[in-house]
Amino acid sequence: MRKSKAPQVTTLSKRETERVGAPVEVRRHPAARRLTLRVSRTRRAVIVTLPVQCGIEEAGLFLNRNIEWVRERLDSLPEPMPFRGGMLIPLRGIAHRVVMPGEIPRRRAVRRVDAFPFPELHAPGELVSAIKRLEQWFAREARTDLEQRVAWHAARLDVKPGRLTIRDQTSRWGSCSTTGALSFSWRLVLAPPAILDYVAAHEVAHLREMNHGARFWTLVRKTCPAMDEAKRWLRIYGMDLHRYGGEGGT
Repeated sequence: MRKSKAPQVTTLSKRETERVGAPVEVRRHPAARRLTLRVSRTRRAVIVTLPVQCGIEEAGLFLNRNIEWVRERLDSLPEPMPFRGGMLIPLRGIAHRVVMPGEIPRRRAVRRVDAFPFPELHAPGELVSAIKRLEQWFAREARTDLEQRVAWHAARLDVKPGRLTIRDQTSRWGSCSTTGALSFSWRLVLAPPAILDYVAAHEVAHLREMNHGARFWTLVRKTCPAMDEAKRWLRIYGMDLHRYGGEGGT
């Protein structure tokens, strides 16, 4: 099966962006038959897709005709929460307070400290470096948890996973390549452990069934009996995990 060509991506004018109140991305896609519009919850961006024969000005007109719909969707999104001292962020489902420069002695590594009323994550250095260290720390914690759970599920299903990668994926929580390589979002470590466990089981099951058919779901349920509750949690609360991080969420 031939793959369709990648869409050509452009942006609307600064004036249009300011009018909408969010970045506007225009994708001219060879497979598109009509203009479509969506709001990315993870990126807080407006995406207009149009057929190749349409001009960029048609994207602007289409957006203007649907501006109220777009604003309603944007208003319904949770506010981003950039990494800052004093913020609360979940770690394995438990709220932690972030402590940053000016509040702690200078150190080189992020530390978790038991405290009241919330356990604390101490991120050292100037603000930019503290943010980077915190992101890297979350990624390492996610890797530790995912390596353990992937190994457990792989033993249960008698499969051998390939390389495991931790990323900041926005479109999916995990993926499995045809070579057996597994990739996961570091944000899974923010969720309760049962959620990370389900996503690990899901991707490991793809090593046996590269589809979402009945046999695939039987495998997932075999190694993760509580999968229905985890799927429900991700559907309701999953996108909120993308609020956290960097300068303004990602």
